[in-house]
Amino acid sequence: MSKKIFKEIPLGQSIPINNIHAVSVSMPKLQHVIDYEEQTPQIVEQIVTAYPRFILHPYLKQMALYIKEKYKVKDEYEVVVVSSPKAVQIIADKYFIHNSINVDENFGIILVLKNTCQLQKVLKFIQHVGCNLSSRFAQDYLYDLGLLKNKHEEVLYPDENKAQDVLLNNIAKAYKQKKENLCLSPSGMNSIYSALKGIKSIGAKNGRTILVQLGWLYLDTMNVVKNHHNESKIFYDIKKLSLLEEYLETHGLQVSAIVTELPTNPLLLSVDIIALSALCKKYNIPLIVDATFATPYNIDLKPYADIMIESLTKYACGNADVLMGVLILNENSTLSFCKEEFFKHCDKPYIKDIQRLAYQSSFYEKRMQKINANTLKLIKYLEKAPFVDELFHTLKEENYVKVMAHKEAVGGIISLTFNKSFQKVYDLLNFPKGPSLGTEFTLLMPYVYLAHYDFITCEKGRNFLKENNIPIDLIRIAVGVENIEDIIEEFERIKEL
Repeated sequence: MSKKIFKEIPLGQSIPINNIHAVSVSMPKLQHVIDYEEQTPQIVEQIVTAYPRFILHPYLKQMALYIKEKYKVKDEYEVVVVSSPKAVQIIADKYFIHNSINVDENFGIILVLKNTCQLQKVLKFIQHVGCNLSSRFAQDYLYDLGLLKNKHEEVLYPDENKAQDVLLNNIAKAYKQKKENLCLSPSGMNSIYSALKGIKSIGAKNGRTILVQLGWLYLDTMNVVKNHHNESKIFYDIKKLSLLEEYLETHGLQVSAIVTELPTNPLLLSVDIIALSALCKKYNIPLIVDATFATPYNIDLKPYADIMIESLTKYACGNADVLMGVLILNENSTLSFCKEEFFKHCDKPYIKDIQRLAYQSSFYEKRMQKINANTLKLIKYLEKAPFVDELFHTLKEENYVKVMAHKEAVGGIISLTFNKSFQKVYDLLNFPKGPSLGTEFTLLMPYVYLAHYDFITCEKGRNFLKENNIPIDLIRIAVGVENIEDIIEEFERIKEL
């Protein structure tokens, strides 16, 4: 029976269970999600680990306390640890922070006054640009000091001297690129940030200062476009390329790059990548594509994109326990001759994260084959399910279908709304429920509640969502590799409502 396969994971439990490096956390009831977003104390205190760019890892909190004591930091300052001294300099320059601290550490430390707007801005910046310090680094740091008794047991690629080459080779082969054209970073967002920093620098030399966002993209990608670029132009409707074309007729020589996703998050919409690529070539505009949802095994972006970004945290890992990204300069693009201009902005991931991902990425292609097959079968089931109101998947998109690598290359995401109470449906299902995607286990996420709760809570925001056809009561399914009959049987329980 499905109840033996899928059991509710208690609130605050890490996903995966009992994994201190997990990047997801269980929120089994919709009220838990709402209370978390409202920062209700009794709920927040149960969320110990979660997506590391959004919630400070307990090991990082412990490190900050140790640093505060070690360097006798005054109580009015918050100790913020980041991935590198380079990240400290970027933050200090951006927010005019001059609270210098001389430390003998191989990571970044910045002091910010407590309970200030400046502190909130710094934490948001770290979230947006993904310069978080690794939980595995923190684990080793605390263990070596005797502040941790044990380390989390896990399988790593055994040779740390070869791990990075193994990981880069795995990803480069998937993208049909030379490994020299790839640069790892501590998160997918750090890869996006680095790509846009490089574009900004190159574009400024040529009078190209406008960054174009095409489509409703992932929350923090939109934030980086909005907050970290001097000029931007946004086209939320990914299907109306004619509007973009009209804009480029007058501003084409001022555009530094166009950034998009294929397909988009969370509605799985697809731009006509062939037409878009041709348009970019016409005006000599670099095209940046976040390929996380598609993966290199489902769509070959080599003929179209100048820069490809992937959050390796997702499908390349498959276990939701590594935070990492990759920036890929297409060897077909002239930008591949400007590697240093892009790669210098990427922070370096911690070696233990690289070892973990070198191991996990070895199963990337096989993982996607199983996820694709399950997703295809689940789509067919949900298309006929009486409880489904609206279904979003890649096969509905002609623009996606025409560039699919093969007939099963559907990807692993389905989004849907229901003709029953959203809260009752969400609360009923016993799949793991929390942020992230790309896991070998099926994972549900109430996407708009977790990504855009600020829009839900005001009329202006709700109208904005409506204008862009983003349903509030939407569940995003990241389909796993479990037996498809068990997955379907769990969804069958909705008929009981």
